[in-house]
Amino acid sequence: MLLIIRAIIIAFLGFSGYFIGLKYNYEIYGTISGAVLGIIAVSIEIYFRKIVPGIIIGGILGISSGLLFAYLIVLPLRLFIGDEIKFVSMILMTIFGYSGLLLGLYKGKSISLASIFRLFRGQSIEENQKILDTSVIIDGRIADICETGFLEGVFILPQFILQELQHIADSPDPMKRARGRRGLDILHKIQKMSHINVRIIDEDFPNIHEVDAKLVALAKLLNAKVITNDYNLNKVAGLHGISVLNINELANSLKPVVLPGESMKVFILKEGKEYNQGVAYLDDGTMVVVENARKFIGKNAEVTVTSVLQTTAGRMIFTKLKEEYEHEEVRTAK
Repeated sequence: MLLIIRAIIIAFLGFSGYFIGLKYNYEIYGTISGAVLGIIAVSIEIYFRKIVPGIIIGGILGISSGLLFAYLIVLPLRLFIGDEIKFVSMILMTIFGYSGLLLGLYKGKSISLASIFRLFRGQSIEENQKILDTSVIIDGRIADICETGFLEGVFILPQFILQELQHIADSPDPMKRARGRRGLDILHKIQKMSHINVRIIDEDFPNIHEVDAKLVALAKLLNAKVITNDYNLNKVAGLHGISVLNINELANSLKPVVLPGESMKVFILKEGKEYNQGVAYLDDGTMVVVENARKFIGKNAEVTVTSVLQTTAGRMIFTKLKEEYEHEEVRTAK
């Protein structure tokens, strides 16, 4: 649709150039000139679509402030400099105007049209706002992270998220009902924390039906971050330029680093997929696959790491029994 509109603009200016040229017997030149002007207009429109509006606003405010500051400095200098004031004024205007422009462009990245509209509507703009997703509330780990002090500021809880949580808590399915009620308990726990301010807002988007899409729209409106552990929401929000705090990514990054050759003691819990394998789990939930450990199921075993595999679902550590690993090392050395 946008391509059709741009083509119509170029064609319209081309025809306009033709009729203007017809008046002066320069139909071809008029048509070419009109089409070129249309192409230039469309190119400018495409260029400005890529520019964040906040950068333009910040640049205008910055250069205006710089020129005003330079003018205020020039006023008292008129009494001392005299005829040289024009030269000094030009230098000061250039320095402060350019400096103000650069500062405005840099700071303008955080300015959005939505935040300006919110100011006109009498709503304050707060920094460090985070919107809670339903999945991260039900997950529960967010409360533990908040207790450690790694997260602080304002937590935004939209009414549509609270309604979804209440709907889950009222579900006839016992499992869903338990998860929903746990989510409500987690919210009460976070509300009691002194360094966290949980704010319930009524902002809604009637034209948007999906909850995830509403979350993205609200985050853009408030210039806020989204806290989630939903993989798809993480990707969609990232495409819209929204900062995402993913609890699963945080958990994966905090898992201890193990290297091939390191030893550890694990409890063999069950049989693995391959023949004679045993499976154990670390305290953080990382799966440890132990070769030739079927006989150790239900027992502790000392193992040595052979390799580590990172997948989208998490990390897997492949190991061998320490005695077998050492025997292989001795045999290889000989």
